[in-house]
Amino acid sequence: METADLIVIGSGQGGVPLAADFAKEGRKVVLFERDALGGSCINYGCTPSKAFLAAAHNAGRARLAKKLGVHAQVEVDFPAVMERVRGIRHQFNQGTKRRLESAGVQVVCAEASFADYHTVTAGDVTVEAPLIVINTGTSSLIPNIPGLADTPFLTNRNFFDLQELPPRLLVVGGGYIGLELGQGLARLGSETHLIVRGDRLLAQEEAEVSDTLAEAFRQDGISLHFNVNTEKVTHADGVFTLTLDNGETLQGEALLVVIGRKPNTSTLNAAAADLELDSQGFVKIDDQFQTSSPGVYAIGDAARQPAFTHVSWEDYRRLKAILCGERRTRSDRVLGYAVYTEPQVGRVGMTLEQAQHQGINARCVTLPMAHIARAIEWGHDLGFYQMVVDRDTDQILGATLVGYEAAELVHVFLSLMEAKATWRLLEQSVHIHPTYGEALPSLARLLIGDDMPSCPNM
Repeated sequence: METADLIVIGSGQGGVPLAADFAKEGRKVVLFERDALGGSCINYGCTPSKAFLAAAHNAGRARLAKKLGVHAQVEVDFPAVMERVRGIRHQFNQGTKRRLESAGVQVVCAEASFADYHTVTAGDVTVEAPLIVINTGTSSLIPNIPGLADTPFLTNRNFFDLQELPPRLLVVGGGYIGLELGQGLARLGSETHLIVRGDRLLAQEEAEVSDTLAEAFRQDGISLHFNVNTEKVTHADGVFTLTLDNGETLQGEALLVVIGRKPNTSTLNAAAADLELDSQGFVKIDDQFQTSSPGVYAIGDAARQPAFTHVSWEDYRRLKAILCGERRTRSDRVLGYAVYTEPQVGRVGMTLEQAQHQGINARCVTLPMAHIARAIEWGHDLGFYQMVVDRDTDQILGATLVGYEAAELVHVFLSLMEAKATWRLLEQSVHIHPTYGEALPSLARLLIGDDMPSCPNM
């Protein structure tokens, strides 16, 4: 049996920097990884998907430029697109490997499980340490649809291994992964259908977000099927056939299933360490990431933290500070995130409904993209900017931006909220004309006056 100062299980965006930092300080660190180094972000999440969307959105923008008087004939070299995606993925993966090696981290490429409170085993390696950090992440949740398991369906895990553009794509799921990859293939040339169990896209967001994206998808020629479930899947002669519960059938050469995520904890042998999991298998933690087992911590989405790379990375900083005696908690920073459809969705903080549910005397204002000079000039008039504020303190509580490069602009609100600034500071700012950012002070100026409605109609 080996001994170490720290064991890290999983090489996600929280576990890698934590392991590297401790190793650089001269401590013995062992990191267990059963799969590719870098976790889901680098290998089948953020990195390949955004490289993929770079090509897809450029193709889509070229086609949509006809309203500007520009008529483009777009030819997509799909194998070249995917070769570039995989090349970037490999580059980032190797960068993670070099980082761990240069820091002196011992990497064990095998599936880890607990032998007892402070002992982890994988393959023929057994390590004991007083400090263990779980960073195992999540993977695709596969629905129990009759016939599905016997077909070569896609998830975000194997999507980026595609070699040829499928003429027709079927997407089961209306969350952000399905929307990004579905719109991406549509813009590269696939006839795309989205099958959504509920009545709108991105059901966790405000209805205005869903409606805007639905209109954008229709403009891309994507067919949307709401309030339906898939009853059966068959695959023959390279074609998937989906039977829906409304009596309709759909066919396509590719099927992407993206209905949610499940935690990668089933093989940890949690019982051996008295490690408590919730009903869905996520690791239970307190506000300082401590699990039910002394000396064992969990970070990232395996611990039901928001499933974003930047959250996992901040979890690493939070936990490291906690271990050094500082006061940090699992949710002590303003949460922002984005969806990389076109138009993009940038979100930070609370919606009006969430604020009112907490008993806050909140109000919101909305500025349509069609009222913004830059958006009109560039033909990006689909979307809106919305801000939620506290009537009593004037503090900014949240923002929803739907529009061109909204994922970049939302950082203005994120920084203002982290600084606990009021909307009046934004209103007083003079932003450059003509830019999209110029509209943010304009949005704040809608709050001037006592007779403002709670939230103006869009």
